[in-house]
Amino acid sequence: MRDPKKAAGAPHGKRGTNGASSAASDPSTDGGYNAGMAVFSYIIGGIIVWSLIGWGLDYLWGTRWIVLAGALLGAVGGFYLSHMHGLTSSRKTADERHASSAPSQDGKDNAK
Repeated sequence: MRDPKKAAGAPHGKRGTNGASSAASDPSTDGGYNAGMAVFSYIIGGIIVWSLIGWGLDYLWGTRWIVLAGALLGAVGGFYLSHMHGLTSSRKTADERHASSAPSQDGKDNAK
């Protein structure tokens, strides 16, 4: 039986150049949303993981404060990761006043 949702000329159900998938993959249309979701995921993921580690250590050692330290460490670590991936910097493409925070392509340090 044939699936009516698939395009007739497209192999394996892939859309052609006129499909909506090409517009959704354009980095200029949804770059801010994707970067925001990545920052949110890093920070919330860090809080959850390190809080669980702190909760486990609290249970083993009979303390009550390590879960809070783990949550704080996770939030700081998530922000650090998002900053190192270049998701939290405000770059202006038309205005070249801000230097790029990414490493150079040749691997050398650009410091003078």
